[in-house]
Amino acid sequence: MKNWKYQLIVPNVAETTVREYLHEYLLIPKHLIFSLRKAQRVLVNGNYRPMNFPIHTGDRVMLDFIPADFQTPFPHVIPDASKPLKVVYENEDLLIVNKNRGDKTHANQPGEVGATLNQAENYLQPAADAYMVHRLDQQTSGALIIGKNPAVVPILVRMIKDKTVKRTYLAWVHGRLNQPTGVVNDPIGRDPNDRRKRKINGVHAQSALTNYRVVQSGTTATLVSLQLQTGRTHQIRVHLASIGNPIINDPLYDPNSQPGHPMLLHSWKIKMLTPFYYQLLEVYAPLPPEFNM
Repeated sequence: MKNWKYQLIVPNVAETTVREYLHEYLLIPKHLIFSLRKAQRVLVNGNYRPMNFPIHTGDRVMLDFIPADFQTPFPHVIPDASKPLKVVYENEDLLIVNKNRGDKTHANQPGEVGATLNQAENYLQPAADAYMVHRLDQQTSGALIIGKNPAVVPILVRMIKDKTVKRTYLAWVHGRLNQPTGVVNDPIGRDPNDRRKRKINGVHAQSALTNYRVVQSGTTATLVSLQLQTGRTHQIRVHLASIGNPIINDPLYDPNSQPGHPMLLHSWKIKMLTPFYYQLLEVYAPLPPEFNM
């Protein structure tokens, strides 16, 4: 039977219990903690201990996850060897890849291939599988996190939700921005006139916040660095268009978009602590050639 084991050393933290260490420090969901406890697959210094047992700095904790712990232990992604996967970082739990512009993050239809997740499945087999953690728009290139086992996925999703994974984007936009740094915080909802699009104060609008910083200014275009404080669909694209600086060649929000030309939005940097082991990680996805304007 396939399983996923972790041998961890409790870091220099205040005295805590097994349950607090698993849930509050490692960010393991409660239903997985229940499975580990029920089957006694969490050991402290080689012995099973109850969840309220105190643990201390330097204690050895072993976790053993099995497929039955997960609703979908295996993703059943079809491997696709038609394109090489651009791996910029890899450890036992995750990949960070440089997604190709024009490729989907994941397939949408049964039997569909060609997405980045299909490429990752081909790269990882037979030792591991590719699990989706988050997505990039089809026309956005750059750094994308992919899980390698089901235990790490909910932790990565929680870290992204809590904004402890810092993602920085670069974009070339039309025109010049009025300020070198700024914040756009207009709510984003669905566009009632075009199901593909989102708009400011659209249907069922939700709060959205984007930070930007000017990196380079030209006469007709500006390179900006962007960080999201929320994760709405098309957030960067809608916010930049709303302030009069749409992303160059954005097929939905740039009225001067040229068919066949790439949208100039790239997921450039990911800064995070690795799940379970909490090692600082800062990874850059090389810029595509069209960014050399």
